[in-house]
Amino acid sequence: MRGNAEESRRRIAVEAARLIAEEGLRDYHDAKRKAAARLGAFDESTLPRNGEIEDALREHQRLFQSMSQPAHLERLRRAAIEAMRFLARFEPRLVGAVLEGTADAHSAVLVHLFSDDVREVIAFLAERRIPCEEATRTLRFAGDRELSLPALLVAADGVQVEFVVFDIDGLREAPLDRVDAKPMRRAGLAAVEALLRQE
Repeated sequence: MRGNAEESRRRIAVEAARLIAEEGLRDYHDAKRKAAARLGAFDESTLPRNGEIEDALREHQRLFQSMSQPAHLERLRRAAIEAMRFLARFEPRLVGAVLEGTADAHSAVLVHLFSDDVREVIAFLAERRIPCEEATRTLRFAGDRELSLPALLVAADGVQVEFVVFDIDGLREAPLDRVDAKPMRRAGLAAVEALLRQE
């Protein structure tokens, strides 16, 4: 019985990874529920953890996107470096799939900025005639805390860049990662440049 449950979890993880890689689903929770429905698996206990989906996604990319995915990743990392240099005064940190190496053609560049007044960032962009769309992102933190933070969405050369603006103290505590619920890995400009050199 246990083997069947493990096999079911594996099949759901593989299908969820396919949905993420090929159909552009970004939310792991939505992807695994949609995958489970497609496979006729309605037992909550058979749903894979996000880490299992992340592993399946890396495997899918290695098997089916070995030519295209690395090129997309490099393009997005170059865009991230350009954005981070441009907004250096706001202590930018790259996060998410572009940092972790699983970004693809459907991915946005996710960057955390730090300012005690989001209007300062908006004014900085406006002065340079860079249009942005304002949004809100809810992030989880240790201690079961959730914070709604301002986000600025920018499109540049066909790349979607999303800036989430924290106050200055936000540099000291990263939100929790959706994959392993540990503090999200953040990388400054020098670290992202080093990643690109390694490629």
